[in-house]
Amino acid sequence: MAEHGGFADGTVVVTGGGGAIGTAICRRFASAGADVIVADRNAAAADETTRDIKVHGGSATAWPVDVADAAAVGQMFTALSESRPHLKVLVNCAGHANDTAFDRLSAAEFDEDMTVTLKAAFFCIQAALPMLLRSPNGPNVVSIGSVNGIAAFGNEAYSAAKAGLINLTRNLAIRYGPRGVRFNVVAPGTVRSPVWDARLASEPALLDRVQALYPLRRVGTPDDIAAACVFLASRDASWITGQTLAVDGGITAGHSDLIGTIFGDGFFTGSAGTRPES
Repeated sequence: MAEHGGFADGTVVVTGGGGAIGTAICRRFASAGADVIVADRNAAAADETTRDIKVHGGSATAWPVDVADAAAVGQMFTALSESRPHLKVLVNCAGHANDTAFDRLSAAEFDEDMTVTLKAAFFCIQAALPMLLRSPNGPNVVSIGSVNGIAAFGNEAYSAAKAGLINLTRNLAIRYGPRGVRFNVVAPGTVRSPVWDARLASEPALLDRVQALYPLRRVGTPDDIAAACVFLASRDASWITGQTLAVDGGITAGHSDLIGTIFGDGFFTGSAGTRPES
């Protein structure tokens, strides 16, 4: 794997590293020369991602951990600090979303989304801070948020957790900026990953309908998110902190379906009429 982007010999911890987006992030950092810690509660998934990276010449270590368990997170970073003096990047990619309708959403389901999506990031950031603060070369945290944390797209508990992650990131960027640590968020839109498989089994055309709502007329891929994540963690983004980068095919820029309804499909081909008078 080629080394570039300032990650050679740097340690990068990716939580949720065994999932589709997490795996893409791990691979991208490994290809940039990083020593990647693939942290995931699914040990088999972490192992698979690690093997894949090593087959392609990268450096990776699988680390089974439940990031919703503060004690387990603390133990992981204590162990890492004994063998690695610095931490270049922490990527918070673990998350959870219940699909239960709001009026039937239980307190336990709400807590689960909050714990895995927001509180786990808090656990990881707090435990990683001593290593980040010792790192001499632009240490930073990139958290994987969601467009759900920016606007209303359903999954209320998950969305509230992602909104909290954005605000936590802004606050930590201010608190730790003077000490050289950056904090940013990547907010994906719809990404084609195995989480859609169950829905697609019963609704095969679902993502075709969804992508038609995106200005770029496609849904995202895990590699789209990984590329943005590695950019924000790189030297090229060294003056960017406290920001949320929406990687969403333009869905949060405006409502193309509403515009099409008002102006007609010609709006997108350069032959639109004028807007009706109010």
